[in-house]
Amino acid sequence: MNKAVFLDKDGTLIPDIPYNIEPSLITIQPDTIEGLRLLYENGYRLIVVSNQSGVARGMFSEDKLEGVFSRLSELLLLYHIKLDAYYYCPHHPDGKMLNYSFNCDCRKPKPGMLLTAAKKHHIDLSQSWMIGDILNDVEAGNCAGCKTILIDNGNETEWLPGVMRTPLITCKSINQATAYIVSGLII
Repeated sequence: MNKAVFLDKDGTLIPDIPYNIEPSLITIQPDTIEGLRLLYENGYRLIVVSNQSGVARGMFSEDKLEGVFSRLSELLLLYHIKLDAYYYCPHHPDGKMLNYSFNCDCRKPKPGMLLTAAKKHHIDLSQSWMIGDILNDVEAGNCAGCKTILIDNGNETEWLPGVMRTPLITCKSINQATAYIVSGLII
C-alpha cells in the first residue's frame, strides 16, 4: 500500500483566485516547494482534490480545468515535483447546469474524491494526510480516515465546529505542515 498527501488546490497549493480557469494566472503558494519536494522524496503520493463548483454554476465548462491542472504540473515539474493525480468535483446542489446540480459524494466535505483516489492508487488512508485551507477539507480527510492539517491562512471564514472538522495540526504553510508529517512525531 502507498501513502499519500491529499492537497486542496485553491488557497492551499495555489493562491485562491475564485473560479479561475486561466492557466497563465496559476502560481504556487509561497512556502510550498520545499515541503512538496520533501514529501515526494519521502515516498508520499501527491494528489490534488478540489471542489470546482464553477462547472455546476455554468461559469466554465469541465474541459477548461485541464489547462489549469496542466499548468500546475508544469510549474511543479520545474522543481522536480510530480503530482500523481488530480481529482475534482464539478457538482453543486445549487448549480444551474442540470447535469451537475445535485448532492454528490465527491464534493468536500464528503470524502468521495479521497476514497476514489485511495482505491485507484492503492493508498493506505491511515498512513496518509489531507492538507487544506478550510474545515471542509479537514472534514473530508477525517471522514476518509486520513490525518489532517489545516493551513490557517485566513481562508476559513465560517469556523463551524464539529468532531470531524477538527484538524490534527494547524499551521501556516505546506512547508510547515511537511515538517510535522515527515518528522513522524504526530501520528
